Amino acid sequence: MAIKEYSREELAAQPIGAWSGEAYRRVVGALREQLAAEDLTQPHWWTLNHVAGQPGVWSRATLTERLTSYDDLGIDFDGVFEDLLARGWVTEKAGLMTLTEAGEAGRLRARERNWRIHEQTHEGIDTADFVTTINVLRRMVANLGGNGDLPD
Repeated sequence: MAIKEYSREELAAQPIGAWSGEAYRRVVGALREQLAAEDLTQPHWWTLNHVAGQPGVWSRATLTERLTSYDDLGIDFDGVFEDLLARGWVTEKAGLMTLTEAGEAGRLRARERNWRIHEQTHEGIDTADFVTTINVLRRMVANLGGNGDLPD
């Protein structure tokens, strides 16, 4: 999709909060829509990825503590964990979570859906420009007292 061209001065005067907020709403909205097709929320997705990445390491408490910083909806993480247990996607042994085969299959389906949004988001954007954008946003976050490091 073509977008109108503007001068450097016009672009430099734009409010970063408005544009980053709009980008956030569009990207996250598209991801949430794709996850909803699998009857998942972002916290489901985060849980599946963390548990897949470190099976048998995450307890409910440690995973809730880790994921709360990403949550902007006031999610009840215990409800998410219970849902994944009820689906048979996660098991708990000695209080630690592991993905089942069904859970991994669901995670892979969701990953494919999210990858489509990733590709759509990157259309017409050179990789170097994308990397510059991420680094600029990281610097802005750090300048305002946040953590500019990439998430674990």
